[in-house]
Parts: sequence; structure tokens; C-alpha cells
Amino acid sequence: MTTPEPSAGLPDGLPDGLRPVDVLTVTEVADVTPSVRRVVLSGTPAAVAAAGPTVNLLVPRVDDPAPRWPRVAKDGRIVWPDGAHGVSLRSYTARRQDPDTGRVEIDFVLHGDGPAAAWAAAAVPGALLAVAGAGALGDRPAGHLVLAGDETALPAIGRILAAAPPTTTGVALLEVAGPAEEQPLAAPAGVEIRWLHRGATPPGESTALADAVAALDRPEDDDVFAWVAAESATVRAIRSDLRGRWGLGRAQHHAIGYWRHGRAMSPSD
Repeated sequence: MTTPEPSAGLPDGLPDGLRPVDVLTVTEVADVTPSVRRVVLSGTPAAVAAAGPTVNLLVPRVDDPAPRWPRVAKDGRIVWPDGAHGVSLRSYTARRQDPDTGRVEIDFVLHGDGPAAAWAAAAVPGALLAVAGAGALGDRPAGHLVLAGDETALPAIGRILAAAPPTTTGVALLEVAGPAEEQPLAAPAGVEIRWLHRGATPPGESTALADAVAALDRPEDDDVFAWVAAESATVRAIRSDLRGRWGLGRAQHHAIGYWRHGRAMSPSD
């Protein structure tokens, strides 16, 4: 499959300084759990370096062989082509990226019917995906970590745990449907990995994650950092607990809603 010209469909007379988006090509697709599909993509070293850790994905409509990609301004603004283009913007965390080999791995949760989940469900080698900017995870080093998230947060939490110093202590609270959705995670010996199974309760309706955080005791040491990502209402409840009962300041926690109940089960869908 050939890569379409990134500027196709853009109007004449656009200001100077626009650059094409970085286009990646699917090389492998695998289901790592019943609800999580891992898509491996390849591209130039620059494109793969731009794909994370938190990346703005440009997701084309399923079965569109020639997406009309936008371009990117000097200030990072995405400049969309006029008219229908069939491309959606979604934010994800790359599970792993290696610019030297031109390889990036992104996990997609297949719950819901948003454009990213639909694209991942239909993805085959040769399919195209593009990236238009990236950002940090919002984490920071601390002696004691509290990590809390659902399926959508597993790639980010996996990266945080993998980068944590061996002396780090803490707990990672991970809400998934059941044992089949658990994934192996490398972590310092002092960090407990605790899986929370919501069973038949639909995603976004369980209180398991918020309840588990509420049951934790605050460490006596103030060298603590909490990172939370899940359904928006769940994150709000946990953030309130961490700020109120734990008294964590802004520099001691990062809590972000990755998705909203009633909408697609993918970050920013």
C-alpha cells in the first residue's frame, strides 16, 4: 500500500511553515487479551520518536485507502483539509517505541464503537495511521508510587513501572473485567500489582477502582506521587480523595479522565 501525499486535499494559499504529519504502517496485529488488540506499526525514526509516550493519533475511516491527512503548523496546531476527510484525532499512549528499529506498539481497547476501536478491530498489515504531536505522561519520580487505572491506562502504567527505580515502593491498582484481561507488567519488587475484577459490571459503572484507592492508607513519608487514569467520573472521585484525605498537592498527583461513560472505550474517543 502506498502512502498518500500528506498535503492532498489542502486548499491553496496556506501559510508557510506547515509540515506533513508522520505516517506509520501496520506490520503486525495481535489480540493480547479478549478486549485489547496490540497494533505494531513501522515508520521512519523521526515518525516513531514522535509517537509517544502520549501521542495524538490521526485515525482514518475504516477501509479508506487514501486518507486526506491534515498538516501541522509551527505552533503544533493541526490544519485540517477543507471538506470531508474521514480522519479522527484521538490521544493514546504508546506501549513501546523504538526509533532505532522504526517500531512502535499501541494497544487499543475494543470496547465501544468509536473510530479508534473500529480502526483497530479492522486493522491489517499495510493499513495506515498517522501521528501529529506527542506529550508527556504527567508522571514524576517518587519514593512511593500510587498508580490507578483501567484497561485504557495499562500502557501508561506499564511505562511508569518499567522506568521506576528498583528502590521504588507503592501499589498499582488495575481494574479489568476479569483474570483473562490481566497482562504481565514489570515492576520494582517493592511495588504491589493488584488486579481488580469488575466481573459482569459494565466498564464505567464499577466503583472497584475508587473503592480500592479509598481503602489505602496514606504513606507517612511525603515522597509520594499518585498517577490515575480511567473513566472520567471515577477519576474525579479518586482525585477528590487524594486531594482531600491524603492532602496531595498539584505536584504530587496527576489524574486524567481517559474516557467518558456512554462514549467509546478508548482514550479521547
